[in-house]
Amino acid sequence: MDNLTHSLVGAVLGQAGLKKKTGLAMPALIIGANLPDVDAACFFWLEGTEHLGFRRGITHGPPAMVLLPLILAGLLWAFDRWQTKRGKLPEGRLPVHFGWLYALSFIGCLSHPALDWLNVYGIRLLEPFSSQWFYGDTLFIIDVWLWALLIVSLWWSRRREKRGGEWMRPARLGIVVMLAYIGVNGAITHGRLELWDGPGAMRISMPVPLLFWEREVVRVGRNWPDMASEAAQIPYLQSEGRPLIDPKLRCAMPDLTEARRTNSQLEAFLFWSRAPFAVRADDGSVILYDARFYDPRARGRFSVALPDVKCEELDSD
Repeated sequence: MDNLTHSLVGAVLGQAGLKKKTGLAMPALIIGANLPDVDAACFFWLEGTEHLGFRRGITHGPPAMVLLPLILAGLLWAFDRWQTKRGKLPEGRLPVHFGWLYALSFIGCLSHPALDWLNVYGIRLLEPFSSQWFYGDTLFIIDVWLWALLIVSLWWSRRREKRGGEWMRPARLGIVVMLAYIGVNGAITHGRLELWDGPGAMRISMPVPLLFWEREVVRVGRNWPDMASEAAQIPYLQSEGRPLIDPKLRCAMPDLTEARRTNSQLEAFLFWSRAPFAVRADDGSVILYDARFYDPRARGRFSVALPDVKCEELDSD
């Protein structure tokens, strides 16, 4: 999910009562909720599609969930000691307890992969022990309804706190409603995955922006039911019953066994890709896309060009 959502979740957890456990609890929760995205620094040294195979991996796996909170708790504890020695400790701050700092940093960090799992991009939850991708296909990566829910919960809780009222209940209610919202979206996603009889078929139910109740279901496999003459390896949008790409541009998926050994861009793309397919470029070569993020205008981010590979048209069945 986006970092605003991660931050709001950390803040609401604090307002639900966790911020009473120790001084600097809110920074531990909010920073912790964003900390696994430290892997975004890979954009400084990786090029093209290489970041696709690096993101949401090592910093989102079990060892990171132990080490990142420890580092954060240590830095916050050291910051409190530094302020204390300089006589700059803010009035009203609770005493800092390292054990609680670590526990809250851990909770914040743990919320991050839990949310990232909910969209179609995927996450390697077991890295480095396993590089398997996991997909929730439940929420769009930027969910404005979730924003609204969390912001209202946070505002309501803070407003009550300033007035001396019971301020934890609004945040806790917000968490309950958020979990219910996620559950409803999960049911919508899996309810849209109709049975498919084609051999080797794959179905991906993709949430769309704003309209949380809608899904685009991409079917990648053999023979769209109403178009039996179409060959394999061409994705369709179930909701509209139409090819995701112009059939005239389709290519057979080339054998890339040797190419991926020497092409780091290709290797990274295929490692990340969930539903790859081949499209003919203007010069007759091949461009690989993923059915989840097909946008011919955005070449280079979610696609990889293979200028030395000739497009071979798919044969009709």
